[in-house]
Amino acid sequence: MKYLMLLTLLLFLFSCEDNVTEVGEFDLLFISSEGNFGAGDGSIEVFRGTEKIQTVENVGDVVQSILVYEDDLFVAVNNSHTIKKYDIIETGLALPGIEISTNNSGPREMCVVGNKLYFTNWNTKDIKVLDLYNYNLDTFVFLDFVPEDIVTDGNFLFISTPHQELYDNQGSKVIKIDLSDGSVVDTYEVGLGPEQLYLDGNLLYVSRTSYDENWSANYGSSKINTTSGHVEITTYGAGTACRADIFKMNNTIYRATSIGAVPLQEDLSLNQAAKVGNHLNVYSANYLDDKLYLGSSDYVAPDTVFLYNDLDEYIGFLEVNVLPGDFKRYNN
Repeated sequence: MKYLMLLTLLLFLFSCEDNVTEVGEFDLLFISSEGNFGAGDGSIEVFRGTEKIQTVENVGDVVQSILVYEDDLFVAVNNSHTIKKYDIIETGLALPGIEISTNNSGPREMCVVGNKLYFTNWNTKDIKVLDLYNYNLDTFVFLDFVPEDIVTDGNFLFISTPHQELYDNQGSKVIKIDLSDGSVVDTYEVGLGPEQLYLDGNLLYVSRTSYDENWSANYGSSKINTTSGHVEITTYGAGTACRADIFKMNNTIYRATSIGAVPLQEDLSLNQAAKVGNHLNVYSANYLDDKLYLGSSDYVAPDTVFLYNDLDEYIGFLEVNVLPGDFKRYNN
C-alpha cells in the first residue's frame, strides 16, 4: 500500500512539472502604431497568432520604435520624449510599466549591448545610453548630424544621419562608433538621405530617401563593406516609391515599397518582378520568424497589416491602430 501511494505521488508531481512547463511557453507579436502627430494616441497591440489579446492605448505622441530584450519590451516615443519599459507576460504587457524622460531629446531607434540601451535622438543630435540595471540615463556621444537608425555588431555602433539639421536634407553619412570609448572610428559617404540600416555579417545595407527643392522624393540604397570600407551606391529612377524599412527574407535583402516588399539585386537595384504583396499605401515592413508583415495606412484608424508566409503566399491580415510602424516577436 505504501509503495502504491508513493508511486501515485511521484506520478502526480512529474505531471504537474510537465504542465507548468507547457503553460509557461508562449509566443507573442508586438505591433506599434505611431498614432497621429500631436494627438498622443500612439499604441501597442499584442497578438498571439492572429488573435489580438491586448491593446495598450495612449502610449504617447509618435511611437517611433520598439525593441524586445530578454523579457522586456522597450518603446521609444519620439514627440513625448520618453523611453518606456514593459515586462512581457503571458497575457501581453504588464501595466503600467516604467517611463524614463529623455529631456526633450526626440528619441528614434534603439539597440542593446551589454545590458545598456543605446538610442538615437533628433533634437539633441546625440546617442544616449540607458543603464538597464539602475535606469540611469546619460549622453554617450554628441554628433554633428541628426541621427536616425542604430545597429551594432557588439563592438561598434553604426548610425545613419539623414540630416545635418532637422529636415534640411543634407545628411549623407553613416558613422561608425567604438563602443569602448564613444570615439568615431569611421565615416562612410553613402548618398543623400540614409535612413534604416540592416547589418548582415560585414555588409551594412542602407535605405535612402532624399528630397529636391520641390520636396519631390528620390530613393536609393547603399551597401558598406565594414571590413574594407568599400561603399556601393544606387539611386532609383522616377516612379519608384520606397519606404524606409530594409530587412532580410529568405537569404535576400528586401526593401519596402508603397505596394509591397521588393528584393535587392547584387547591384542594389530593385527586382520588381519578384515583389511580394500588392497592396495600397504600404507604410512599413519586416520579416520575423518565417512571416512577412506589411503595414498599410490611410492615416485613419483602423489600419491593416498584411501577412505572407515563408513561401511568399498571402495568409491573412491583422487590424491595428493608425500608422503601424514597427513589429517585434517574443518567444520565451
